[in-house]
Parts: sequence; C-alpha cells; structure tokens
Amino acid sequence: MVTARSERFTESTQGRLRRLTLVTSLPPVLIAAAVLLFSDAHTWWHFLVLAPGVGAALVAFERWTANDLARVALPCLTVAAAVWPLGVLVTGSPNAYWGFCAVGSLALRDVRRKVRASVALLSYVAVVGATRLLVERDDPGSVLFTYVLVPTLITVLVTALTVVGERFYDLIRELEQTREREAELAVVRERVRFASDLHDIQGHTLHVVKLKIALARKLLLADAGRAEKELRETYDLVSDTIAQTKDLAYAQRRLNLSTEIENAKNLFEAAGIRVRVSREAEVNVRTSELLGQVLRETTTNILRHAQATQVQITLSESGITIDNDGAAGDGPGELRGLSALRQRVAGDGGELTVEQQQGRFRTAAVFPPARARTSAGAPEGGR
Repeated sequence: MVTARSERFTESTQGRLRRLTLVTSLPPVLIAAAVLLFSDAHTWWHFLVLAPGVGAALVAFERWTANDLARVALPCLTVAAAVWPLGVLVTGSPNAYWGFCAVGSLALRDVRRKVRASVALLSYVAVVGATRLLVERDDPGSVLFTYVLVPTLITVLVTALTVVGERFYDLIRELEQTREREAELAVVRERVRFASDLHDIQGHTLHVVKLKIALARKLLLADAGRAEKELRETYDLVSDTIAQTKDLAYAQRRLNLSTEIENAKNLFEAAGIRVRVSREAEVNVRTSELLGQVLRETTTNILRHAQATQVQITLSESGITIDNDGAAGDGPGELRGLSALRQRVAGDGGELTVEQQQGRFRTAAVFPPARARTSAGAPEGGR
C-alpha cells in the first residue's frame, strides 16, 4: 500500500509538471486563440459569439494544469458546445469548434467510458459541422471539407495528444509510487536488520539463562556452591545482555564505517537514489563508530523524510558529510535520532550540524584538527 507520504510526493511532482505545462503551453494557446478569433470574427458581434468558447477552453486548460478540471468541466463544455453551432450557422466560423474540442479532450480524463465519450465528442463536431449545408448549398464538397473533415481530424489529433499527455502523468505517478515503495522497503530491511541484531543478543542469552537456572535448581541442595556460581554467571550474563540491548537501542554498538557506507549505498540505490561516495581519509576506531552511527541515522532519515534523487557521502580527515537534494519545507525539523547523536559527538570533542540551504539538506559530523590528525594515523576499527 502506498503511504500518505508517497501520495503527497506524487501529487507534488505532478503539480510541478502541470505548472510547468501551464507556463510553457499557455502562451502559444493564447496566441492560437487570438488568431482564431481575429480570423473568424468579421464584425464585433461575431467576436461576442465566439469569445465565450475560447474563454471556456482557456479556463478548462488552466484548471487542468491545477488538477481541478472536474469542478468546471461541465460549465465550460456546455458553453463551448453552444458556440460551435452558432459559429457554423450564424457567423460562418469554421474554427468555432476549437473551444469544444479543447474542453472535451481535457474532460475525457474524468470519464469512465472514454471510448464512448470520444465517439460522442467526434460525432458532435462532425454532425454540427454538417449542418452548414443548411445555409450553404452551393459547394457541398468544400463545406464538408471545411466544417466536417478538418474539425473532426483536428479533434481526433488533439484528443489523442491529450490522452498521451495524461498517460505521461500516470506514468510519473506510477514511477513515484514505485520509488516510494522501494524507499519504504529499504527502511523495512533496516528494521529487520535491527530485529536480527536484537534476536542475536537476547535469543542466545535467554536460552543459556534458562539452562543455567534449571541446572542451579538441581544443584541447590546437592552442591550449593556450584549452584551459587551458576546463578552468579547468570546474573553477569543478564547484566551484559541489558548493556548490549541498550547499546543497540541507542545505536551505540561498535560499527564498521566501511560496512555502513556500503550498506547506505545499497539502500539508496534500492530506493532509486543516485549515490556518490568520496573517501579522502580513514579514521580511528572510536571516531569510526560515531561516524557510522551518524551515517546510519542520516540514511534512515533521507529514506523516510526526504524526496532525494542524489546523495553525496564525503569522508574526510575531519569527519563525514552527507548531502542530498531532497530538502522540503522551511527547515529540517526535529530529528530525534540525530539530536541524541549530536550530544555524543559533542561529548567526544566534535560537532554535528544539520542544515538546509537552496533545496539541499546537509548532515555533517566534524572533529577538531587535533582529533583529525589522530584519526588519520590510526586504522579503522571493525565490528
């Protein structure tokens, strides 16, 4: 199931595409409307008859780019449908069908039976055009060509182009939804990995504790000293498990930075995000763990909260920087995981910053030069 966030991002992407269509297509549409009006309106009252059809088409086009055509489709279609027979029978305008053609083709998107609606649209244009024979019988061939064949063919072309355009927007929606599903799946994989780590820590311990307690019960009367030893070992084992569980919950287990970088790269690529990794230096064990935690938390935040298409991970002597182009809204907001890590990085002499600028989101963990020089001279730790 596509999440609400996925739907929001999909609508946002479609909105940008439709606004781009409005900006790029409206000027030529306006020019075409003006040319049609001035070529067909021979007197001022001709202009009054034809202008409502052009206006209905422009309103429908603007509302279509705003994804709000359904609200005005019927009024616009009614006005445009009335202009075409007036143009044919009263003003002698062969282009008066233009408004009805534009509104009708755009309105097909919200019609269930699109084939029947398309046939009705074309039939109306052709039948109304043929009524010109009632007032102009001298040259029926020219009338049929000008008022029937040309308007019908152009309506077919416009309808086909509109259907293709709508299919393009549907494809964008499907691609966005697929990308969001993959991002959610990447987060689920990360949660499964966490659950696996938790199982590794607690599953084995609980099994051993069960066996030791059972053994201690048997030895309680026969060998109290050994029973006490078993219980003491059980207590130590439980204490160690509690500490490991706490470390896991707060992402404080020893991490291998190289592994985390590779894992982040795989997660981003699975979500359809291009990722570039630049490694300028290696770091020591303690710094490696902190930077690995920062990278893991940032990766999760990008997959869950951003709409990124590109991610840049840079590892330098001073620390790590993760940039992405998925910034949205006025600011990064509250990221609890990074807030907790900010305190740990500060306690280790470094600084964790989260900032948004010009559509990009940056997370950077930086250590002072003295610590960086130590990092450059020490090998990276492992898990």
